[in-house]
Amino acid sequence: MVISVWRYSHLLFAIISSIFLLIASITGIILSVEPITKKVAPYSVSGADELSLAETIKTLNKTYEEVLAISRDRNGFVSITAIVGGKNETFYVDPFTGEKLGNLIQKKPLFQFATNLHRSLFLKSTGRFLIGMASFLLILISISGIILIAKRQGGYKHFFASVVRENFSQYHHVIYARLSLIPLLIIALTGVYLSLLRFNIIPDTQVSLQVDFNTIHDEPQQEFTAFPIFKKTALSELRTLEYPFSEFVEDYYIIRLKDKEIYLNQVTGEILAEENYPIIQVMSSWATVLHTGDGSIIWSIILGLGSLAIPFLTVTGFIIYFKRPKTKIKNKYKKKDSDHLILVGTEGGTTLQFAQELHKQLIAVGKKSYLGLMNQYSYFQKMEHLIVITATYGQGEAPASAEKFMHLLKKHPQQKAFKFSVIGFGSTAYPNFCQFAYETQKALNTLEKSTEYQKVFTVNDQSFESFANWTNAWSKQAGLTLHLEKPTLPTKSQPASTFKILKKVEISEDDTFLLSLKDLNGAKPVSGDLLSIIPAKGAHERLYSIGKLNSDTLVISIRRHEYGLCSNYLHQLKEKEELTATVVQNRNFHFPKNAKKTILIATGTGIGPFLGMIDENTKKKEIHLYWGARTTNSFNLYKEHINRALEFGKLTNFKTAYSRNQTKKNYVQHLIKKDEKLFLETLNDKGCIMICGSIAMQKEVIKELQQLCIDHLEKDLSYYQNRKQIKMDCY
Repeated sequence: MVISVWRYSHLLFAIISSIFLLIASITGIILSVEPITKKVAPYSVSGADELSLAETIKTLNKTYEEVLAISRDRNGFVSITAIVGGKNETFYVDPFTGEKLGNLIQKKPLFQFATNLHRSLFLKSTGRFLIGMASFLLILISISGIILIAKRQGGYKHFFASVVRENFSQYHHVIYARLSLIPLLIIALTGVYLSLLRFNIIPDTQVSLQVDFNTIHDEPQQEFTAFPIFKKTALSELRTLEYPFSEFVEDYYIIRLKDKEIYLNQVTGEILAEENYPIIQVMSSWATVLHTGDGSIIWSIILGLGSLAIPFLTVTGFIIYFKRPKTKIKNKYKKKDSDHLILVGTEGGTTLQFAQELHKQLIAVGKKSYLGLMNQYSYFQKMEHLIVITATYGQGEAPASAEKFMHLLKKHPQQKAFKFSVIGFGSTAYPNFCQFAYETQKALNTLEKSTEYQKVFTVNDQSFESFANWTNAWSKQAGLTLHLEKPTLPTKSQPASTFKILKKVEISEDDTFLLSLKDLNGAKPVSGDLLSIIPAKGAHERLYSIGKLNSDTLVISIRRHEYGLCSNYLHQLKEKEELTATVVQNRNFHFPKNAKKTILIATGTGIGPFLGMIDENTKKKEIHLYWGARTTNSFNLYKEHINRALEFGKLTNFKTAYSRNQTKKNYVQHLIKKDEKLFLETLNDKGCIMICGSIAMQKEVIKELQQLCIDHLEKDLSYYQNRKQIKMDCY
């Protein structure tokens, strides 16, 4: 419920302020250009800031018949007001020579229009209030956004960790929110401050100096160039210097510096009055600079980009909201008549797509299936099977559509005995991987009428293959035959290419074979990317991890299944035959460029992408390969590649674990225990551990690594996952 409060607060603040923030951001983008155009104007004089006021005044007094004032703005441009040809003129000068450089920069009509719209929407005080309120809401939006990102990322310490890409809007909303967070907060805070200043809620305290004219004297008279304050004050400290109105001793110099204001006797150079600016006045000056970028090209660009982020974040934020699953899901059967219940816990809607496909297939085979959200859990009269498919939010918490589930479990006890299965969707890039699925399983196990049908099954990075594997196992146990169709999910893939079969090597004992392919159309995959193959029209896509052996040769390792449509299709291909397939980017499983030491862990055909990574190790970085298989004969398929890599120093070490060659079964997780020193050194030295193979193997390996981290490194494994030191591609 806490997440809901922050989420809906974030949304509500955005809805209320969106129009005003959009206007303010667009005009802010325009206005961020103005300080840049001023800064690049040709009125800056190199080295002028080192001049003293005495030197500057002397030069200007010699050049012009009468100088009335000298100013220096935030751009470092020096201007004067002087009498020239009997007229008052104000212009920029070179303080070294007194030469006129140009007239004062006038505000362009576009910037004037944008300023008025930005400040008050042309509504005067009412408009200023609305813009000030929008700035305040932007602060609240930023704060609630910080909390939501921290929840999503698994805590504040993971705030800037890598973001799992669920879809374009979600991914870029988080990325750009983090990048623009500081500029947006500064824009909002200074905007609120200036509004409060405008309405006198914050008093605009000004310097008010008093001169005791009775103490003024005009002896001994000194040359102004000898005045101590003029000699020791650099031009860089000046804001304005106003000359005395007349030569009478009662008229004095008014000097406004960066931090104080001074009244100076024009005859003796004596300081008549002096006062530092009040803290409110200093803050107001800084607020203006921070809000406008005046005097700084870099900060103006940052403010412009921050303003540009507001429309983008507004649009993507609303897209995320409208793409969230709505509570109304169409069902053929009523829940009171259904024997199969599928309940979904989803944050962005992806998990629901998988559940809908399972729901559709259950109905197709004659089952009365009801699909709902976990927040809709209630009393189900005829429920025999309960299937819970849920994502995990942030630090192991319930996603948006499952926040009430634990409470509803207690509120609605079932009268009829039922079996249940829990499937967790998540990403190993986040800590607390699928934790809410395990919490759900634990809660369901406490119910009097429930029986666990299958152990919790986890799906990493929306893997349809993993979900299909679970479905096949579940339906087989239930005596059903289900054929899932893959939901349409966003993927980054290249155009379809044609590949020629160069070579096929197989081990009949393991029903495993290795295909070497040559791309004929210029696709440029990286080892670790995926090859998408559709074996027949209307068939499901199958993904295989790619190993790249040289510039145009790819290798994929395949295990043939008796009824596997795709594996049998690939197995019947002959050398020189052609295959149409698509390369799908898998950036999260590319070989780490900066790691000095890498450990590769694979079972069976999971070795495929590692063959390419090892072959591409021309710099001979330290690579250790751990591989698990059934028998020693399984190694024959990869023997040539591994031996060549060891010979040429591309592979540092190769260790195997065979489960059927000896009395006691040996698995790759057992090798981790034996070589724990190497694994600890790799993690400590910012090395990388890559895992490819079955989900079952991944679970055991992760369990061992987690224990190592707890026992020896005093850190959770998620610490290394978030630093991309653990990479996995399992199925």
